[in-house]
Amino acid sequence: AGTEEVVFGKVGGSILLLCRNVSKEATEVVWFQGDPRSFPPLFSSKVAFPPDVRFSLVDNSSLRITGLRVQDEGNYTCKEVLNKTDHEHRVQLLVASKSVLCLWISSLESHRSPDSPGTGNNLFPPCALVPQGLALVTVRGFAGQPPAWSLLAVLLWLRNFSNHVLFFLIDPPHSTPKCWAETSSSGLMLQLFCSWPGGYPHPTLHWREEGHDLENSSWVISSTSSSDTHVETLNSSHLSHRKVFKCVGSHVVKQEEPACTVEIKIPSLESEPPKTCFVGDNVTLTCRVTESTPAARLTWLRGITQPEVEIQPGGRYLITQEGNVSRLTIQNCSQGTDGGCYVCKAQNPVGPRELFVCLTVKEPVNIVGVVGAVVVLSLLAVLTITGIILYYNPLLCLR
Repeated sequence: AGTEEVVFGKVGGSILLLCRNVSKEATEVVWFQGDPRSFPPLFSSKVAFPPDVRFSLVDNSSLRITGLRVQDEGNYTCKEVLNKTDHEHRVQLLVASKSVLCLWISSLESHRSPDSPGTGNNLFPPCALVPQGLALVTVRGFAGQPPAWSLLAVLLWLRNFSNHVLFFLIDPPHSTPKCWAETSSSGLMLQLFCSWPGGYPHPTLHWREEGHDLENSSWVISSTSSSDTHVETLNSSHLSHRKVFKCVGSHVVKQEEPACTVEIKIPSLESEPPKTCFVGDNVTLTCRVTESTPAARLTWLRGITQPEVEIQPGGRYLITQEGNVSRLTIQNCSQGTDGGCYVCKAQNPVGPRELFVCLTVKEPVNIVGVVGAVVVLSLLAVLTITGIILYYNPLLCLR
């Protein structure tokens, strides 16, 4: 089983060839320039080869080449040494000659047709006359009145001068890489996303943690790339609060390597004060996530003695969630079954966090009984006062 990709470099520059699809159990990684069945090893993570300061291994797997030469162009294969598997990853390296004059056309105001360019015009420098190497043609856009210059016509005209010129439409991304973290569908693993759109060819992206590439570390479950987005899926056993991951991007026409970072965080929770519910009424308990990277899954658990009994919506329980706020509504409160503390649990791959939300259920106040009692007490008070007055002043009764 193997994977393939194409990377671009230029003479004098450096390039990192990532060894993807390698098992974490692999004891040795060997690099070949060409077919492993036809060429001797170029570099190994264990065996010492004749020194070449231009070649080095990164994280004991990826191959870094500095001071690129035209002769370095070709196919490279990394192969793991493991009895149980036979994983390979093939990389095609294309090297642009530094002596080639790059044609950067921002706009063409002239209306001369490329079918008859003439020898005196300056629209097309003689990069097509270079006998070998790559001519990098970056076309930003065309302007002018009809007949407007056709991109295809320009390339065909340049192509007529030499069969040794390979044309690329090269455009670096105009933004910076964007990073974010998500939870896998199983809820147990962390997924790191890095996207750097808008460039051609697509950029090379790789994740790093504390200065080391994640590509072949023991906690990487899988690594996938799709055009301008790279995703690493990590085992949660190595994660910790506020751990920082960095995504580094590189492109064939950019000197700098822009980066973005993601800081993962365990969930933090807050809730409203304890609630009170009268028997037969409805009450809503609220729980809010104030911080979590990636986003946390919120659940409600019943009771302190059995915290792992998750409340399922249905019957008298209604659970709703809007963004980072979850609400548990209890209908027709019962003093015997609903009173006590509930557990709001938030969990992401970094870890869980729990918060207690307590509910007191009371019998409703009997208004009729209270009014009757007040009336009776009032009558007793009147009769008592009247009796006292008559006792001490009996003449009032005779009058």
